[in-house]
Amino acid sequence: MPKVYIETMGCQMNKSDTERMLGMLEHFGYEETKEPKEADLLMVNTCSIRQLSEDKAFSTLGTWGKWKKEGKSHIKIGICGCVAQQKAESVFKRANYVDFVLGTHKIYSLPDIIKRINNGEKVCECTETNKSEDEKAKEYSIDRVKAVNAWIPITEGCNNFCTYCIVPYTRGRERSRQPETIIKEAKDAIKDGFKEITLLGQNVDSYGKDFEDKNYRLADLLKELNSIEGKFRIRFVTSYPTDITDELIATAKELDKVCEYFHIPMQSGNDTVLKRMNRRYNRETYSKIVNKIRTQIPDVTITSDFIAGFPGETEEQFIDTLSAIDEFELDYSNTAAYSPREKTVAARWVDEFISEEEKTERLARLNDKVKEGCLKSNKKFIGRVMEVLIESFEKHKGTNIVTGRTRNNKLVHIPSDKDLTGEFVNVKITGCKTWYLNGELT
Repeated sequence: MPKVYIETMGCQMNKSDTERMLGMLEHFGYEETKEPKEADLLMVNTCSIRQLSEDKAFSTLGTWGKWKKEGKSHIKIGICGCVAQQKAESVFKRANYVDFVLGTHKIYSLPDIIKRINNGEKVCECTETNKSEDEKAKEYSIDRVKAVNAWIPITEGCNNFCTYCIVPYTRGRERSRQPETIIKEAKDAIKDGFKEITLLGQNVDSYGKDFEDKNYRLADLLKELNSIEGKFRIRFVTSYPTDITDELIATAKELDKVCEYFHIPMQSGNDTVLKRMNRRYNRETYSKIVNKIRTQIPDVTITSDFIAGFPGETEEQFIDTLSAIDEFELDYSNTAAYSPREKTVAARWVDEFISEEEKTERLARLNDKVKEGCLKSNKKFIGRVMEVLIESFEKHKGTNIVTGRTRNNKLVHIPSDKDLTGEFVNVKITGCKTWYLNGELT
């Protein structure tokens, strides 16, 4: 059997796309390998959210291109994901050893592309579409990574056009997948032994807005998924603040399988910067949403995203971001220094760019603040008994350890001589570090 290796970069959506592409390739006789030098087909599934990610993708392609030129002329090389969608045919000019470019809208064109490149063609398939490819999805299985959690995309694309973000240009406009397709994928995953379902979308809580034939939103989908028989959990990411409805909060509170966890990117704690980012809320609005969730859902974990060094951001505006992490008691936040992306509005504000040195310094302070908030959050659970879904088993410094997550997404390390991967266990929290809890089986 020919072998395929896919290097996956970026978000969970890319990981999900990789699983789907592996399922298609398996259908056509390919076997996955974890060793790129063994592969007949090499693919990199790319992320373009920051320049560093794009550079890493082309570096990987460059390595493979050398192999092709130095005696492995039979191998085929492809690039897919957001960089592929953004760069399209220009990839061939930069890397002429690449055989195909596959954008984010057309992953179900992969079987046809493989046939064409094996006949000696170079193929670029990056045509944008505003339609979901659910019908084609039904033809192929999903080769999920053997783990506890199954990723299921429910929306594709984004309509928000934040001034710093490339996603609407690489993933297109928002498209909601049909509920029956999502429910089938969830049932299949649970049947295959997965114990957690994570619903994915750039703005997951806008699910169903584009349906013309029915009034069906994320809360409705959660109710149907919750009714599936079996012991499993449900999560959803990522939420846009002002799309979090009262109904969604009430539904998350009511349903026993939906976890007490919201990921709500804020990006900046300053109203002026938020407006320049084209975010549709201010600090007060974000505060009301967070407080409403915390009031209704005990022990909820709320995480966020922040950008340091956005064009024109002053020191005083940056301090507002630091204070927001304290004020809203955010349990954890992803952080990044601003990176200009081609086609976005903010990338044209060159005269307002902040120096790399200043961005690096602000990012370091932001990370320190995140660490403070994370440790403070973790300390609240010392002494509590919590349900943990075990995800892995390994030996660490001579001790056998199982690692898992609580319902509110806290990572827990627990001594155990038995591999409990995939099991739900009750754990007493005995201590904590910045990024995790320590516990013991009860």
